[in-house]
Amino acid sequence: MFTAADFIPNTYTSSIENGNFEWSAPSNIALVKYWGKKDNQIPANPSVSFTLKNCKTITKLAYTKRETSPASNFSFDLLFEGKPKEDFKPKIQKFLERIEIYLPFLKKYHFTIDTQNTFPHSSGIASSASGMAALAMNFMSLEKVLNPEMTEDYFYQKASFLARLGSGSACRSVKGNLVAWGNQANIKGSSDLYGVEFPYTVHENFNNYQDTILLVDKGEKQVSSTVGHDLMHNHPYAERRFAQAHENLDQLITIFESGNLNEFIKVVESEALTLHAMMMTSMPYYILMKPNTLQIINAIWKFRNETQIPVCFTLDAGANVHVLYPENVSDKVLQFIQDELVVFCQNGQYICDEIGDGAIAL
Repeated sequence: MFTAADFIPNTYTSSIENGNFEWSAPSNIALVKYWGKKDNQIPANPSVSFTLKNCKTITKLAYTKRETSPASNFSFDLLFEGKPKEDFKPKIQKFLERIEIYLPFLKKYHFTIDTQNTFPHSSGIASSASGMAALAMNFMSLEKVLNPEMTEDYFYQKASFLARLGSGSACRSVKGNLVAWGNQANIKGSSDLYGVEFPYTVHENFNNYQDTILLVDKGEKQVSSTVGHDLMHNHPYAERRFAQAHENLDQLITIFESGNLNEFIKVVESEALTLHAMMMTSMPYYILMKPNTLQIINAIWKFRNETQIPVCFTLDAGANVHVLYPENVSDKVLQFIQDELVVFCQNGQYICDEIGDGAIAL
């Protein structure tokens, strides 16, 4: 296991004047939810997620050595879908400030960051995880040029570590298919500092697991995830919730090995509802689900009860619903979605996705 100190380089053995890299990194959907964090993006409880395949960010990083050295500030341009995006720049600035100690070359280059998403902008799909993971992969590619002796294991673990400092859940978007983040006694190699690939047997029932994302509400959330995490500090049920996450993650270890989909459904749906229960019982309290979110949940329960098809839902910190199901029931579930659930989606929009393999160099 690496520590934070392991990610601070001593010297670089090579140099380079300019060049570019391009990476794609996917979004992910947590099964056991991370909600609440400590300083430096350390999670208050462990989580585990499916890495997605189609919902991803593609980021190209061009770099040119600066003439003024040593520079006292960061220098970068930010493009979103080919156009300048000034309102994104403060978040990137903050990210660079956090990671400079681990990438001391950052002020020596001018960067052009050109990024785009494969999913519709403002579709309600969290893009911070995929975006920060893609950017971290590019920065690590540059560091590998400066330090060619770097091992692949170090490369990916440090990329996950850096991504976490931009957006906590981004550390789960570097690898696939199942990624755990946070110290968990029964998961070998797990760490609060970065995500790790789930190290144990996973039953074939979970191969190519499907995630159809129903876009219930594409508007901006009235309470950001950052604020929501902070409200866990004085939450009356926080400690019990953190213990529950450990318990549910232990259950999933057994479930992934056995392939028991009924038990999988219980844990995943309970986790989703618990996440929103924490929001509804914080102070101040708030609700991110919409009436159509509840309509979809009830329709899924009714359909599952009547057909015994193992389809379930999970939720992020928002109103949209992720419909999870095995690949072998895809036809029936997609027909159900078309017949009964699309009516609850904003403009009838939904996205079909499935488990993926993590970040890819392009």
